[in-house]
Amino acid sequence: MSSLSDLTSPNSPLYQKRKGVYPKAVDGFYRRLKWAIMIVTLAIYYVTPWLRWDRGPYAPNQAVLVDLAHRRFYMFAIEIWPHEFYYVAGMLVMAGIGLFLVTSAVGRAWCGYACPQTVWTDLFQHVERWIDGDRNAQIRLANAPWTAAKTTRRAAKYAIWLLIAIATGGAWIFYFADAPTLLREFVHGDAPSVAYATVGVLTATTFIFGGFMREQVCIYMCPWPRIQTAMLDEKSLIVTYKDWRGEPRTQGLKKAATTDASFDGKLGDCIDCDQCVSVCPTGIDIREGPQIGCITCALCIDACDKVMDQIGRPRGLIDYATLEDAVIEKAGGTAPPVLKTLLRPRTIIYFTIWASIGAAMLFTLGQRTRLDVSAQHDRNPAFVQLSDGEVRNNYTVKIRNMETRPRVVTLAIAGVPGAVAWDEAGSRATAASTMRVRVPADSVTKVRLFVAAPGAGPQRTPLTISATYEATGAGRSEADSVVANFERAKPIEEEEE
Repeated sequence: MSSLSDLTSPNSPLYQKRKGVYPKAVDGFYRRLKWAIMIVTLAIYYVTPWLRWDRGPYAPNQAVLVDLAHRRFYMFAIEIWPHEFYYVAGMLVMAGIGLFLVTSAVGRAWCGYACPQTVWTDLFQHVERWIDGDRNAQIRLANAPWTAAKTTRRAAKYAIWLLIAIATGGAWIFYFADAPTLLREFVHGDAPSVAYATVGVLTATTFIFGGFMREQVCIYMCPWPRIQTAMLDEKSLIVTYKDWRGEPRTQGLKKAATTDASFDGKLGDCIDCDQCVSVCPTGIDIREGPQIGCITCALCIDACDKVMDQIGRPRGLIDYATLEDAVIEKAGGTAPPVLKTLLRPRTIIYFTIWASIGAAMLFTLGQRTRLDVSAQHDRNPAFVQLSDGEVRNNYTVKIRNMETRPRVVTLAIAGVPGAVAWDEAGSRATAASTMRVRVPADSVTKVRLFVAAPGAGPQRTPLTISATYEATGAGRSEADSVVANFERAKPIEEEEE
């Protein structure tokens, strides 16, 4: 891969042809960490739609479900309605601030460990090593002529990639409908056409991006590397080659003395083995400094530490370090502990904002009622004069029951002296200040409400319409109210017109 200076050179082309990158297998702490994160993230993605959660007979039992048909979002015990979209917005804000926090603390760790492109690319590369062999074997096979053996290997590899891609697209659609039901419909050809189209698009993108455009997605297509660069500072932990310790790099004392006229007898720890380049999934050389192609996966640290162990030199020639730490170590000092580096004002502020949003959302989730009422006053006509001198106003009242069971709600009016109300099933003779309305589970019930009051009084009086639900035997009640206007005459602005 090209270095950052090559990509930004005035004479460089807008887009360079992809050069094959064949990362070498490596073992170490960061490789095992990537294994663990890959297993956990893939398990969450593929398994979550199949988890069940009992919400009673009136709601779906899928633990995580985006129910577009009924405009609901379910996540275990949490149910989000369309008018509560601010919770979704809050989660998106938390995700953004979380990325800012991680980036300011440990650089592009999201890209290196948890980004979907990284996770599926890593999975595809393991399949590739299993079929084609490690780095050297892959290079030999890529340069070899097409034979029956090569064709067989390519067909087997592409077939497994395709199965993974299909599973990826298939898992996504299960988040939007009951997974077992949709799977049966999908297999029998009865699923909605949008399901097949979605699986097709996601299969193609996973297969192409993970198999043939791996590092190109990170370098050319994804805007996040450019954004993250703006969030890094001299206190951010990034993968760093300690050139003051590694240079001058050489493969031996004799070679250095015969090839380097400026050789003064001092050798760096870097033996120019290129292991850090061989294991890099984007093919960069970390010794050239920070680059847009570095996703901070730290596999070069594992490779370099292994070489340092073999030649009897201290580990950490390539390591996580801040620019401030680099200056301190280069001067012969000791860098501060990692914990002190992480706990600095910028990261603390990010974490405080992130935690505050999460705590506020949890508090409102715990305090919210599952009953909601709204009212719309008829404007044409604004009121009706009855034969007995009373004035009647008409309202469309919506009662939202956000419980997974039907409820009987008491609808009451207050604020207008002598006012009584009835619905379409009643009459003026049966009118009262309260009435009972049955609201089905997880639904909104519209009530056509007629309110009559004496004609004498202010031209416009605030009318409070409340909905109350008393839980039988639970000693608990839920209530919500809305204020509308009760009018006895045309508004002044209308009379002037």
